[in-house]
Amino acid sequence: MKKILLLLTFTLTALSLSSAQGYSVGDIAEDFKLKNVDGNYVSMSDYPDAKGFVIIFSCNHCPYSVAYEDRKIEIHGKYRAKGYPVIIINPNDPEVEPRDSYELMQVRATEKSFTFPYLFDDGQKVYPVYGATRTPHVFLLNREGDDLIVAYIGAIDDNYRDASAVEENYLVDAIEALLAGEKPDPDHTKAIGCTIKVADE
Repeated sequence: MKKILLLLTFTLTALSLSSAQGYSVGDIAEDFKLKNVDGNYVSMSDYPDAKGFVIIFSCNHCPYSVAYEDRKIEIHGKYRAKGYPVIIINPNDPEVEPRDSYELMQVRATEKSFTFPYLFDDGQKVYPVYGATRTPHVFLLNREGDDLIVAYIGAIDDNYRDASAVEENYLVDAIEALLAGEKPDPDHTKAIGCTIKVADE
């Protein structure tokens, strides 16, 4: 009986840890419904013709996120028409980091003329499902039938400081691979950025 209980406890713990880690490449991604800076709610189901999505967890204050803003705009401008629009989600708790409040998200979106949705993860319900840990943290999704499959997770490229010095365009290369009917290689890199701000930290 003790062995059975121990096995059950181990199994439940393993499942819990697996769930807490979020998505891996090959997993089916769940949709979400989050408030955009224009006041409207956005879901991936609003894009029935999309081939996939570039989901980036990002924010206002993090210097890594700020450094990538122009590149995010460029990627959205290039790949939205090819079926892979960018959607940015701010996962931070504004009580912990006031610079990431919804109101200041609206200000930043106007200042930078964001052309992509900039969504607020109110209550921090979405980022744990994906397993995001940093800002920025990329999840590239690819439509396969009725499902959205995680195809790449990690960094945008290998040089947040200087776009002109980038040697590995991880995200762009991954999108191009999908457009060519291939699997991204690499399909996982380490996300470099600020930790996501939560109330219990």
